[in-house]
Amino acid sequence: MWADLSLQTLAIVWLGGFLGGIATGAAGFAYGVVASSIWLHAIAPVHVTILVVSIGLIIQAGLTWKMRRSLDMQRLSPFVVAGLIGVPIGVWLVIKTDPSAIKVVLAAFMVAYGVYALAAPRLPRIIGGGKPADAAVGFVGGILGGLAGLSGILPAIWTQIRGWPKDVARGIFQPFIVAMHLATVVLIGVVALDRTGAVLFVAVFPAVLLGAWVGWSIYGKLDERSFQKMFAGLLVVSGVLLMT
Repeated sequence: MWADLSLQTLAIVWLGGFLGGIATGAAGFAYGVVASSIWLHAIAPVHVTILVVSIGLIIQAGLTWKMRRSLDMQRLSPFVVAGLIGVPIGVWLVIKTDPSAIKVVLAAFMVAYGVYALAAPRLPRIIGGGKPADAAVGFVGGILGGLAGLSGILPAIWTQIRGWPKDVARGIFQPFIVAMHLATVVLIGVVALDRTGAVLFVAVFPAVLLGAWVGWSIYGKLDERSFQKMFAGLLVVSGVLLMT
């Protein structure tokens, strides 16, 4: 089975999976951006998509289980319901348009917000809008999920602007990512893995799992302020990677 992959390809796949796992374990998002920016140097885009969505679904489900005491279904439901409406639109956009321009705009926003969050002594707080505002963010997140597997970025930023504690925030955007990945898998048929995709899945999963464990250990040592700074720094890095 491993004869299908060169040692160099395996090394790149493991590195991308490990670093992506650290990102999602520590911050709860950015696995897809970090991992795919490395994987695209060695494997086909279709297999990158398979790995991002399928492994991301499993890892996020596991991390969500760890955060289960922080789940607030009343807060979460507007995000998920609206996001599930947005996913088919994102999948349609993949078929009908070139998503690269949308990715560049999103990446620029991530970098700009991340730099601001790193430099600002205090982040802005938005307490108005209620559930309709949360649903709007979830809807756009769903579109980005169907479009590029990037469903969690906007909800993650939104939880910071809302001023929610880090456990509450992860209890929102992690299960949201799980729901959006699951919907994307169903809609684009990623579950129909070919031989190469299956080999890559088996090869990279332990590396992602190890990275997620390391990242989770880091998360447990962070206070609220440190988490916000790490979150902002990861946004900048992810935005730059998304542009390349």
